[in-house]
Amino acid sequence: MKSIVVTDQAAGTAGMKLVERPEPQGAALAGLSNASYGDVVVQVRASGFTGDELSWPSTWIDRLGRDRTPSIPGHEVAGVVTALSYGTTGLSVGQRVFGLTDWTRDGTLAEYVAVEARNLAPLPGDVDFTVGAALVMPGLTAWQGLFEHGRLRVGQSVLVHGAAGVVGSMATQLAREAGAYVIGAGRAAGRQAALDFGAQEFVDLDSDALEDVGGVDLVFDVLGGDIAKRSAAVIRAGGTLVTIAGPTEARPRNGLTVDFVVVPDRVQLSEIVRRARDGRLRTNIGTIATLDDAVAAFNPTKRISGKTIIRVQP
Repeated sequence: MKSIVVTDQAAGTAGMKLVERPEPQGAALAGLSNASYGDVVVQVRASGFTGDELSWPSTWIDRLGRDRTPSIPGHEVAGVVTALSYGTTGLSVGQRVFGLTDWTRDGTLAEYVAVEARNLAPLPGDVDFTVGAALVMPGLTAWQGLFEHGRLRVGQSVLVHGAAGVVGSMATQLAREAGAYVIGAGRAAGRQAALDFGAQEFVDLDSDALEDVGGVDLVFDVLGGDIAKRSAAVIRAGGTLVTIAGPTEARPRNGLTVDFVVVPDRVQLSEIVRRARDGRLRTNIGTIATLDDAVAAFNPTKRISGKTIIRVQP
């Protein structure tokens, strides 16, 4: 099968290569011998890639710390189930699915991928595969940050950093739909996009004073560093700073800071795609490319807004 592989961490995305790799063995998967219980093989129709994946240790080593290169990156998938492992229930061959694959296994920038069935949710027939793939990582990250870790409630206020970006735009929409007052933040060029995604105010981090925002109940942070520290100061006593940018010393007064890593969740994926189907949630796709053109797509000559999705098969 065609797949994108990486072998050199220092090379970054420039080190990506399109090669031929063996397909996951569906026949062995379904047998009693050598069965990987709970796995399914998915024919990948669309795949997503997160920009900093190549800095993650899990891209290069397995759970036991062993080198696993050449590895296939990409962890967001939308496609069709072609094989089930012995004893797997809840999915069927031919079913349309989407979801998040394991960090330490070969990913989705390939024509086929083996993934745990529990990490996948049914993808309705009226949702395009590119939309399904684009919903996975941003949708789950925003959902878990706002509702699981941030415990956002109706009537609260939330400051969303990167509100025009891939994850921030999803968080903006979900927070607004949940009845929160949403303040978006980012660079000036993202103002209109953030407002279009539902932010009721916008803070230009280059020219506006973040400290003038006033008290908010929750900050959803994608930047970390100094921005996270300054953001903690605008949170009301007892509020929460949620970040996906790594550990931080920033702490709101009498409140909580949560640094988290997104996890697969079938129920949450179903809620997210339901909102996309009825128009309450839009993806933020910037570029759609083929697998043959994936290396160039991840090494653009100019800045691209929105998420890059690889259309692997029609």
